[in-house]
Amino acid sequence: MSHCELCNPNFDYQKLILENDHCMFLMLNRTDIEGSGIIIPRQHRETVFDLTEEEWNSTYALLKEVKYIIDQEYKPDGYNVGWNCGSVGGQHIFHAHLHVLPRYADEFYAGKGIRNWFKSSENKRKS
Repeated sequence: MSHCELCNPNFDYQKLILENDHCMFLMLNRTDIEGSGIIIPRQHRETVFDLTEEEWNSTYALLKEVKYIIDQEYKPDGYNVGWNCGSVGGQHIFHAHLHVLPRYADEFYAGKGIRNWFKSSENKRKS
């Protein structure tokens, strides 16, 4: 898709670190979330549920390589890894992308996983 920002990545704020036949890892050029990036399929797929089996397997293989590189370079104490699907699920770019977020013990939210916000009283359903 010509208008999709992940079909045509902007390398001003991210850099290509690793790739394989079906996907690539783009690391953000930001010091506040050092080492963070996304794994995206080369072909436009709206969500993780649209990936082919080959793309899924290639994503997993690349994730293992990405972890090794981040571990060596940044030495995180943990990780958050996940997909946002659909606008209610927090997806803002409708090209599937797997977030890879290294986490550090000295962060303000250390020990708080992605479910922390879902369990908060502010997130109670209205119906």
